Amino acid sequence: MTKSKDKSADVDRLDQKVNASPLEEQSRKDANFAEIESKLPERFSKSDMSFIDKGTSLLGTHNPFGKKANPKDNEVWVLNNTAYRPQKPGNDTLQPWEAEFVACFFRTGRKDITKTVSTIADLIGLDGKAGLDPETSKRMEERLRPFVQAIAPARTVEVVLPCSDGSSPPHKRHLGPSNQNGISSQILPTGGSADMDGKTITGESADGQFPALTFKTRFVEPHGWGIITDVDDTIKVTQTSSPTGLLKSTFADIPKTTEGMPEFYKVLEEAFGHPPWFYLSASPYNLYPFLHKFISEHYPEGTMILRDSSWMYLGGLLQSFTEGVKEYKTDRIEKIHSWLPQRQFICIGDSTQSDPESYAEIYAKYPDWIKAIYIRKVTDIPHMEAKNRNQRFIDCFKDVPDHCWRVFEKPQELAEHVKHLAGQAHSGVVGSVLGM
Repeated sequence: MTKSKDKSADVDRLDQKVNASPLEEQSRKDANFAEIESKLPERFSKSDMSFIDKGTSLLGTHNPFGKKANPKDNEVWVLNNTAYRPQKPGNDTLQPWEAEFVACFFRTGRKDITKTVSTIADLIGLDGKAGLDPETSKRMEERLRPFVQAIAPARTVEVVLPCSDGSSPPHKRHLGPSNQNGISSQILPTGGSADMDGKTITGESADGQFPALTFKTRFVEPHGWGIITDVDDTIKVTQTSSPTGLLKSTFADIPKTTEGMPEFYKVLEEAFGHPPWFYLSASPYNLYPFLHKFISEHYPEGTMILRDSSWMYLGGLLQSFTEGVKEYKTDRIEKIHSWLPQRQFICIGDSTQSDPESYAEIYAKYPDWIKAIYIRKVTDIPHMEAKNRNQRFIDCFKDVPDHCWRVFEKPQELAEHVKHLAGQAHSGVVGSVLGM
């Protein structure tokens, strides 16, 4: 039997009041976020919980009444993850591989969301006399559905991970029960030999119960480089400072990469020896399929860390992007540090949210852990005047050495800094790819 460490305390409680910072409050006011939120559909049904499910879901993975997810009634996702080898304090001996396994549970059953699609389309100016074109309507329905589906608390699923040498039966792992947000989060052994560094295995549901359920686990040794990156308006055009722009880019648009960033991330991937990537976003977990597909198509594969509240109403989506982002991100970066405390990290973000403040706070706590902070100054979306003031960055990074941080508009501006960071052995690769 495998032992797990219950991470239910890490999961945001449903409808928990999130405190916005003064900058977040002012930004929301300037862009009329509250007005747009008031026009969004009311709360959807949280779930068809039984009395036992509702009461015991608060126990997280300690719930003795968890039920095995049924393919006829449930949809289950397991997020890609990163396996690491922990060390005990004062002991240099590496422990067996383990990873955080995050599973998301929903109830199946299609609902008519035509009215919801129409409401969003009208708010973002797409539902005119001619109506929505079929392709846009299909995209909106697909992305909105995880917000409308009922969550499934107190559910479990069994997954299997292949043995690293292929000579032994696969390792079975029991995930769940899910908490009141329909999520389970546990640290579990992955198996794997000592030479697994850099390798990836693909897990799946046991006994083929959920054919579409697959996930990847990448194995990462304690030493080397790593990269933590924001998603929205850092590598993907999202317009997080505009409520209607955010809704349009999230639900209606074909997603667009930020100019120059796919090429820049290829540079970092090569220059730092294919490091582990952590995509840290304020997006709610309901957007995982959408964001996972986008990143897989344009950027290096990695572990995606999303907000784990179940925003079962669309106003919550806007709150997720605009309230309490600094606290959320610093908490999750602390988690990454607990996994890989001896690696050296590059942190990349932008000026639309609280990335500068989050990274500066983590640097102050772990100055030997973070070697560079890159902040994209976003100038191509509205309501950015206050967030782009130079004094904001000066104040934010007052305790971070000048050589450790850069604010940029185009990634080519970082070429010299990356060359220096990666070392002269890789400077030719970096310079040629960035056109420097």
